Amino acid sequence: MTATTSKSFWESSRDSLLKIVSSETFLYIVKRVLQALLTIFLASIVSFTIIQFAPGDYLDTLRQNPKISPERILELQQQFGLDKPWHIQYFLWLWRIISAGDFGESFVYQRSVASLIWERVPATLLLAFASLICTWAIAIPLGIFAAVKQNQATDRILQVISYAGQGFPSFITALLLLIFAQITSPLFPVGGMTSIYHAELSPLGKIIDILWHMILPTVALSITSFAGLQRITRGELLDVLRQDYIQTARAKGLPENRVIYVHALRNAINPLITLLGFELSALLSGAFIAEFFFNWPGLGRLTLQAVSSQDLYVLMASLIMGAVLLIVGNLVADLLLKIADPRITLGKS
Repeated sequence: MTATTSKSFWESSRDSLLKIVSSETFLYIVKRVLQALLTIFLASIVSFTIIQFAPGDYLDTLRQNPKISPERILELQQQFGLDKPWHIQYFLWLWRIISAGDFGESFVYQRSVASLIWERVPATLLLAFASLICTWAIAIPLGIFAAVKQNQATDRILQVISYAGQGFPSFITALLLLIFAQITSPLFPVGGMTSIYHAELSPLGKIIDILWHMILPTVALSITSFAGLQRITRGELLDVLRQDYIQTARAKGLPENRVIYVHALRNAINPLITLLGFELSALLSGAFIAEFFFNWPGLGRLTLQAVSSQDLYVLMASLIMGAVLLIVGNLVADLLLKIADPRITLGKS
């Protein structure tokens, strides 16, 4: 009896595993991962090549320092591999990644690039996800409300707010928020991710302290995205509300809330999910400005410092991270589309 039960268990497990392996979604993910590896490889070649067009290198700044001897410059040049042709530098860097997962050493910080990047990524992702949640939680309901109240006073006010939000450059928004913080000081902190007394706080107090420091950077990062998403939501929902099946649903006497939130919104949400794939990468690039103005210790500030100091391997790792986030975001968006609309066949138009 026990042997029969055991055999049945293993057979059912095997069948389940085969079902997963042969499933459309699993095969699609494998295909996308393989495509992603090729895309990242090509992106790394293009990025490395473009960086080489910049005049000089990191050591040019050190050469201007009379306290650093030419022998030390030569030693550093050999240590970082800058004495070799750029294509040799690239393949040596790529081989280190493939063979040892080593992204090289930061010229400025004199430490592993991988440890430096992973130290900064959580802060940037925390800010990006907070902005993403705030943007979608506010823009989607307001877009729906504007579509339902089309051409009424509320709709016109929301359109003005949306156009104003999109018209403001991110750095102007950040500057205005800094002025606001100065006027309302010390209500909103603007420097760093934590307070001076952060280590003395309780676990709950530490969380609140970080969230309090996140308010202004999150607002600065969210305003432009919110304005665009609200307009797109309004437009997509208006298109769906004009469809014949919506008129039929209303003619059948269905409640208006059910018509909008069950029938219309479900079909209008698909283009918004597609946009989600680009949001993560866009937020990463937008975070540069927010992190710079609000002294947020994230990947954006690190990348800007790498550009100004020509810290080659830190800059390459940051660019690859952006490409990975864009690919992951698009993959997640495709899978969410499949969940939202089972009629969609992955990998086919």
